[in-house]
Amino acid sequence: MIRELIEKNRTYRRFYQDVEVSQETLRELIDLARLSSTGGNLQSLKFFLSQTHETNTLIFKTLKWAGYFKDWDGPEEGEKPSAYVVVLHDRRISKGFFWDQGIAVQSILLGATEKGLGGCQFNSIDRVTLAQVLTLPDHFEILTVIAIGKPKEVVVIEELGESGDIKYWRDQQGIHHVPKRALDDLIFNL
Repeated sequence: MIRELIEKNRTYRRFYQDVEVSQETLRELIDLARLSSTGGNLQSLKFFLSQTHETNTLIFKTLKWAGYFKDWDGPEEGEKPSAYVVVLHDRRISKGFFWDQGIAVQSILLGATEKGLGGCQFNSIDRVTLAQVLTLPDHFEILTVIAIGKPKEVVVIEELGESGDIKYWRDQQGIHHVPKRALDDLIFNL
């Protein structure tokens, strides 16, 4: 069951924008992150939730989409995400956030996948502008942004070719291909 969720949990960059992601669904996804382990059980992550067109538009403008697609500035109107989760670190609780961000994001994305949704995590963010437009207090540090919505694209995993090129790509039908290294290439024992 977990393998199936992980295989379905791809990075989606085009969505059915008119399919709403409710506040209740977002809260359920954050609850999965809340229940996940955290360094020292400090629980210093906080989450800004957005599912309104106005706030989504502000967030969208601060993100850089698909680094390997140099001529693509992100999804067009009608294919943008229906919701965003901005993952924050509360510096009042701890100086660092350990591995919490990765665990929380994976929990949120797996939960979204289980609900028939998909997402895309961003680390290429104009954090200064985003903090300003969301009027975040100074004690919050923006760690990452997760776009969430009903996927409008097909993403397939394929074996890494002989060239060793790991760059994802889209074919003429718009199918998104993601090359993955072989399992034996990842395991190293002396």
